[in-house]
Amino acid sequence: MAIKTEAAGKSYPPVTYAVGREKIKEYASAVGETLPIHLDHAAAREAGYADVVAPPMFAVVYSTRAVAPGILDPEVGINFAMMVHGAQEFVWGPVVVAGDEITTTATVKEITDRGEMGFYVFETVSLNQRGETVCTGTWTNIVRGGG
Repeated sequence: MAIKTEAAGKSYPPVTYAVGREKIKEYASAVGETLPIHLDHAAAREAGYADVVAPPMFAVVYSTRAVAPGILDPEVGINFAMMVHGAQEFVWGPVVVAGDEITTTATVKEITDRGEMGFYVFETVSLNQRGETVCTGTWTNIVRGGG
């Protein structure tokens, strides 16, 4: 089955996520994070932050909803039943703290066919309320058998 490459470059509407103190604490606890700046707002403030600091991989929480429409977009044409997670890369900017509002935009960065597999690469760019890029993510999905 031939893959559809025409959707490369397509962007999706931005998604905004209000970062909550308890969500950060819950995430930190779930992943076994022990640094006090992630779990105790007094410790975070003592360290110079406005509130608890999100662990770096919390980026998945605030950016997944932005990339999901692309993965499910019929114009992109991913055969979801044959998709596997290929890779995920993040480049972080300023830390994310409770109280931040993060707006993420997703774009289809690249669609390629490599033999019997389709590679679908998405990019997310997440900005805080001050317009600072807090995270850029690259999400690679592989579809066995092409599209």
